[in-house]
Amino acid sequence: MQTAPALAANEPLDFEAFRQLENDELAARVRAAKQELGEDLLILGHHYQQDEVIQFADLTGDSFRLSALAAQNDRCRYIVFCGVHFMAETADILANAKHAAAGSHEPAHRVQVVLPDLSAGCSMADMADIDQVEDCWSQLGEVMDTGEVMPVTYINSAANLKAFCGRHGGIVCTSSNAAAVLEWSFRQRRRVLFFPDQHLGRNTARRMGIALDEMVLWDPRQPLGGATEHGIAASRVLLWRGHCSVHGMFRPEHVTAFRQKHPGIKILVHPECVMPVVDMADLVGSTEFILRTVDQAPAGSQWAIGTELHLVNRLKNRHPEQQIYFLSPMVCMCATMYRIDLSHLAWSLENLLRGTPVNVIRVPDDVAHWARVALERMLTVR
Repeated sequence: MQTAPALAANEPLDFEAFRQLENDELAARVRAAKQELGEDLLILGHHYQQDEVIQFADLTGDSFRLSALAAQNDRCRYIVFCGVHFMAETADILANAKHAAAGSHEPAHRVQVVLPDLSAGCSMADMADIDQVEDCWSQLGEVMDTGEVMPVTYINSAANLKAFCGRHGGIVCTSSNAAAVLEWSFRQRRRVLFFPDQHLGRNTARRMGIALDEMVLWDPRQPLGGATEHGIAASRVLLWRGHCSVHGMFRPEHVTAFRQKHPGIKILVHPECVMPVVDMADLVGSTEFILRTVDQAPAGSQWAIGTELHLVNRLKNRHPEQQIYFLSPMVCMCATMYRIDLSHLAWSLENLLRGTPVNVIRVPDDVAHWARVALERMLTVR
């Protein structure tokens, strides 16, 4: 095994040295680091990660499930989140809830959350920033009482947007509980501002019986979101103009082609897909729903699945007794998730061993408090 050049005790290891190593060498170094760190370390792997990375995850799942499970771990000192930035933020918020409750003078230790590559972001989350949302709220306040509006942010959003919801009586949702969250919201207030993913909001609201003419699309780049005062006043759901670049690739013609080529095939898609695809699908649900559905399906089942490529390929390998296809004819993977590789994982772990942690995600205390409020509201919704 190659050794790194000598460094000062407080100097992080150079990432470029790890970039030059072969995967076998990197994998061996990850295994060695995991063994030495022991229970102090918890590696979280999102379902969309590459196989070479996911093999080292102690827990796998979707973003919120991973953070919630990590928060239940009382032993680890370090969480290495193989996912994207907003996921690492959520892990920091939830894993350090006890620390926040204890106060800075209490012995509760703070868990350090590491994102192996800081460039691993989320294009959807980036489609709504706090300045835009604050501006939207201000503009809405000029034409209506914002006390009638419930802000709801999808888990795929920055911590400061979750905090915005917490401060304004709002809530967070996931793709699996979006309907329950909207029902809760309508019991509290007359209308909902849903961001950043328009498709999850539209598909969920429509399945709840809300008509399309009661939904308004808010474009943050235009005055009053490009809507009219009359349209906003008549709305029940204000949808942010955001989307997932991966799930937006699936088209109705892909569904038609699979039905023609494979009679009897079931179409299974994520609710971040566009409405025509969701309407044509046999089953629609979150990542966990997709996994559970395929895992429980009988041998010989045929599926065309509309979600991220790595996840579909993993299901295909796990269930050779079924016929599993990727719904799009084009490669459609989460490019930002793909940025975390063995080089970044090994580099981040060895720096933890040296006591020179890199890429630590720390949400400011005030933001973490209000984001936690919105997340805890979500946990009370059934």
